[in-house]
Amino acid sequence: MIPYGRQTIEEDDIEEVVKVLKSDFLTTGPKVAEFERAVAEYVGAKYAVAISNDTAALHAACHAAGIGPGDEVITTPVTFAASANCVLYCGGTPVFADIDPQTYNIDPEDIRRKITDKTKAIIPVHLAGQPCDMDAIHAIAKEHHLIVIEDAAHALGSEYKGRRIGSMSDMTTFSFHPVKPITTGEGGMIVTDSEELYRKLVLFRSHGITRDPDLMTRNEGPWFYQQLDLGYNYRMTDIQCALGCSQMRKLDRFLARRREITKRYDEAFADCANIVTPYQLPETNSGWHLYIIQVKNHDRKTVFEQLRENGIAVNVHYIPVYYHPYYQEHGYKEVHCPVAEEVYSHIISLPVYPGLTDEQQDTVIETVKRLTK
Repeated sequence: MIPYGRQTIEEDDIEEVVKVLKSDFLTTGPKVAEFERAVAEYVGAKYAVAISNDTAALHAACHAAGIGPGDEVITTPVTFAASANCVLYCGGTPVFADIDPQTYNIDPEDIRRKITDKTKAIIPVHLAGQPCDMDAIHAIAKEHHLIVIEDAAHALGSEYKGRRIGSMSDMTTFSFHPVKPITTGEGGMIVTDSEELYRKLVLFRSHGITRDPDLMTRNEGPWFYQQLDLGYNYRMTDIQCALGCSQMRKLDRFLARRREITKRYDEAFADCANIVTPYQLPETNSGWHLYIIQVKNHDRKTVFEQLRENGIAVNVHYIPVYYHPYYQEHGYKEVHCPVAEEVYSHIISLPVYPGLTDEQQDTVIETVKRLTK
């Protein structure tokens, strides 16, 4: 099977992990700080906090933002459930705004329509690596005094008007799951320019405990520590961060290959009336974590199953979050985002990852064309 996404692990990645396995630190050690510096410098942020996965990163960001009972947070329904679940973890209420029919990202105009006096934050999701309309989102946030937490699970290395995603909002979270731009196995990162938020995030990922004498109420000696807040064990290991450091050195190469693959798909499907190819917002440069097509005038389920029968492990990103039984059972039965629902009924994610060969891609292209004639 040709998967829709796959990690690229090379010998030097393995060597870096082995070095840590032979060292004194397996969990929180020097590689964590090195990986944090690498990501912060790459995206142009002052601070970075390595964390166990992007779901934990979103949870930590919502906590640091002060999301709690009675607060509403606006996000997109076309995303993985974690983008909304993180609000629930903190006792808040996710509110779903519809998507733009071209980019599939959250529609700023519908954000405006969904704002109430309870709205505290916006969580835009850069679906497939395609940056959201951040100028419009930041203008809305400034007007209504809202916090912006970017879910950039797909968007490490993506650019918006000459700036890398991660350099613009209150907080931005990244994922290092195997199919993402780089991988640490499981893993995530939060970046911010705020020292106050940074301190809250560091506490939250490690039980709310500190050994910093400047933060403690008293200090009984070198062994002493205090729990200042209720936190979680959301730490990353040095093993993971060693892999992350090695992968960061390859990120630009990985992105270049993803963009080559995308260009080949665009050219191959340009004259296919039944295939809608992805749209890229002007003045942006997507990292193309996913290549999502719409299959028009065909039953999506049939095309999906036939592609899998032909050895192409396509996927669908995503089922609207409020369709899930948990959300249906907890107050979202009457929620409808018509554009999101229409787009969902047609979309299929095709294979795109650095190790995809031209020959494999040609097989995908020929099969998609044949099945959608």
